[in-house]
Amino acid sequence: MSTMGKYLALKRRNLETARYKARQMWVCYLFLLPFATLFITFYILPMVTSIRYSFTYYNILEAPRYIGLANYINLILQDDIFLISVKNTFIIAVITGPVGYILSFLFAWFINELPRWLRSLAVVIFYAPSIAGNAYFIFSIIFRGDVYGYLNSFLVRVGIINAPILWLTDPRYMMPVVVLVLLWMSMGTGFLAFVAGLKGVDQAQYEAGYVDGVRNRWQELYYITLPNMRPMLLFGAVMSITAAFSVADQTMALCGFPSTDYAAHTVVTHLFDYGYTRFDMGYASAIATLLFLTMILTNNLIQRLLRRVGT
Repeated sequence: MSTMGKYLALKRRNLETARYKARQMWVCYLFLLPFATLFITFYILPMVTSIRYSFTYYNILEAPRYIGLANYINLILQDDIFLISVKNTFIIAVITGPVGYILSFLFAWFINELPRWLRSLAVVIFYAPSIAGNAYFIFSIIFRGDVYGYLNSFLVRVGIINAPILWLTDPRYMMPVVVLVLLWMSMGTGFLAFVAGLKGVDQAQYEAGYVDGVRNRWQELYYITLPNMRPMLLFGAVMSITAAFSVADQTMALCGFPSTDYAAHTVVTHLFDYGYTRFDMGYASAIATLLFLTMILTNNLIQRLLRRVGT
């Protein structure tokens, strides 16, 4: 039998094996059907539709009109505000993504050493900011631009400044404030995954590690804890990247929409501007497509780096 014949026979055999396993596990696929239906309906189809609309001019009132790559050309070569939003988004992603990710893991690692009752309390305290609905309201009071703002009031009282600083309207201070708020709110789902992952590491491995030559907590972390937590690390990286690139509500709530000189304008904010204010859905779809591709590429890069942990 020729090489091609062997290849076709092997492919046919693998196909028959897959069909047999599918028939044997039809009940499992039946249970997955509701989730698969919702996932395809609310994630896959909108994504495909957005990519299709990105090659059109579509203002909701008229039928989409195909214009090729015009949206992407205008976005990259002519839209100066988009370039500002890209710069701001990458500043936020580079600072809050890795720093928030590392802080989430370190806090989870420290909390894991606490007694059970104290650990549960600490998890609630650290996780609460990420789900607090009034977090922006709290920071808007702290960084209020008059003497009634907590920070300005304190700085004036101690004599550091003579006049209030416009923290949320002055372009010099807006991005640092936004980054600080995002770091404070970075203890999200990834943090909970780290807490759960640390509790799932078999304690017998630590004992075996000390027998094999592990001498301190840092070696224990690198040789035992991190390799066992690789799935949680990958999950936390995905959540951190997604949160870093999708910042919009925070900047709009704190700095307004649009912000002064677009100093806190992000890619998602730019998408909202064209999608919900100007109703240029084709252009907004092009922005969403570029953001989606950037998140996918960044996510793959980070996952490749994390897969090397402990190897």
